[in-house]
Amino acid sequence: MKRLTLLRHAKSDWDDPVARDFDRPLNRRGEKAAILMGQFAARRAMQFDMLVASPAVRVVETLDVFFTGYGQILDAHWDRRIYLASSPILFDVVRDLPDKADSVLIAGHNPGLEELILDLVPDDGNNDLRENVEAKFPTASIAVLDLAIDRWSQAKEGVATLASFTRPRDLDPALGPSSR
Repeated sequence: MKRLTLLRHAKSDWDDPVARDFDRPLNRRGEKAAILMGQFAARRAMQFDMLVASPAVRVVETLDVFFTGYGQILDAHWDRRIYLASSPILFDVVRDLPDKADSVLIAGHNPGLEELILDLVPDDGNNDLRENVEAKFPTASIAVLDLAIDRWSQAKEGVATLASFTRPRDLDPALGPSSR
């Protein structure tokens, strides 16, 4: 059994006049959500053997703030493939993970992370968590998936169970979609 935790970057600052999307920073609401999700991960005693992340500025900043709330820092393995990746590319990233890592955190972007969850978790028509992800995988959300595999190279569609899905608004309603 392998555990894959997916963290979408927190809300970025669209008002910042950056030249490239890759360089867009977080906004204040994003910082608040990222620290809250880090605190949540700490309370839940989430443990990770490895962190693989997009090197985009908004992901780097999300992780910096997330780890402040989490209370410890993980060394990131920066993987440019994750930046704006589709589900098939994210499958490649997952299949390339070292088998010695049983619990991996991947931090990245939508729509790829959402698509990956929907591809990994079968749609049996009776999964409220999956339906919530299908409706929207908001910024700074965390999805925890258990994969019924022994080696990461065995990752394929329909092999996972969605153990949990937590959005910032689940922890603080002020971080819901209608707030600024």
